[in-house]
Amino acid sequence: MTTIMAGILMLGVLVFVHELGHFVVAKMCGVKVLKFSLGFGPRLISRQHGETEYQICAIPLGGYVQMLGEGGGDQGEEAELTEEERARSFADQSVAKRLAIVSAGPIMNLMLPLLILPLSFMIGVQMPTYLEEPACIGYVVPESIADQGGFQSGDCIVSLNQLPVQNWNDTNKKFLGQAGESLEFLVDRDGEQLQLTIPADNDSLQGMQALGLLPGQAAQIGGLAPNMPAAKAGMQEGDLILRIADYPITSWYDLRGTIQKVGAKPVDVELERDGKKMTVELTPVQQDGEGAYLLGIAPLYSSELTRYGFVEAIQKGAEKTWELIDLTVVFVQKLFTGNVSTKNIGGPITVVQIAGQAAQTDLSAILSVLAFISIQLGILNLLPIPILDGGHILFYLIELIIRRPVPIRTRELAQQVGMAMLLMLMMVAFYNDIVRLWG
Repeated sequence: MTTIMAGILMLGVLVFVHELGHFVVAKMCGVKVLKFSLGFGPRLISRQHGETEYQICAIPLGGYVQMLGEGGGDQGEEAELTEEERARSFADQSVAKRLAIVSAGPIMNLMLPLLILPLSFMIGVQMPTYLEEPACIGYVVPESIADQGGFQSGDCIVSLNQLPVQNWNDTNKKFLGQAGESLEFLVDRDGEQLQLTIPADNDSLQGMQALGLLPGQAAQIGGLAPNMPAAKAGMQEGDLILRIADYPITSWYDLRGTIQKVGAKPVDVELERDGKKMTVELTPVQQDGEGAYLLGIAPLYSSELTRYGFVEAIQKGAEKTWELIDLTVVFVQKLFTGNVSTKNIGGPITVVQIAGQAAQTDLSAILSVLAFISIQLGILNLLPIPILDGGHILFYLIELIIRRPVPIRTRELAQQVGMAMLLMLMMVAFYNDIVRLWG
């Protein structure tokens, strides 16, 4: 419940920023704003301040700013207004002003990361150390796409589709740009360079690990579950596992298979603690008497907190903002060209989950997730689909070319089509959310 509430609150912040853009620019252009609403549906809270009614509604999946002379209704485009009211009517403003008002919402979403990401970098970003290390494979998941493509543990990636890569982070970024295409890897294997191919039907949008390529991970304990064999045997966080029974352990990925081989019988486990070797005895167990055998341990992930000064943080924030915008645009482009499956579309449930999980970590993570979702919200609203801001922008650009407004009936029909498209998109997103939730 806490995760859901935190997620809704973060989503509300982004909706507020978006609608604030419309509101402020409308006021600057002299347009009368009738309503400023966070959410849709039945009103929960409403207050009149000046000429504007501010409200919070029951469905927290968006918001709107209603202006005089906008849309239908008794105060819409075709309403009978006095000369004074027409001067403040949205419909009677110049095309440039209407473009500015409509564009302001998504632009605010795209600009928000430029404000909050530098703050995140100044606070400090906790990054796994392996991301800056060469992209050398520590483990290939059996029967994965990478395994079928011929990858082996120890392979180091040199280039991806003729694009040189430096480390894991660099490789993951390039993966996203190649989504929906076959992947040509040049790898170094024991000093010999080999060409390996992954077919276009892959999960590269989720990064290298989705293909079955995992970084090196030492068999070092980072967490112990209470009342489980490892804790009862006296194992401690930081212990490095060297051997289980007669099976040598060289990485964390050796553990699962080895523990299943041992089964429910007492075994000696050789450890290294503070540079000294020692041995403990334990017996793996199953949860509730079924499933895989477990010791009750979690890996130690090496990470580093990196902080930046004011000027460098601004630079890093701008670079990260552009990177997120670029990746989002590439995703949308590949989605519409069919190179990326619609299964990758996430809806409000996914957004709330991601935001809620981030809200329970630290401020830096919260700001990073806010920036990421804000960019997606901004770009989504700029799509030239009638009913979205991008659809309105398209109508105004057409008006600039033909030098007269697009007929209201034409816009209404286009908005009905746009609504149908949006509903279909939402149905796909909700379906994917439910599948992920129950999957």
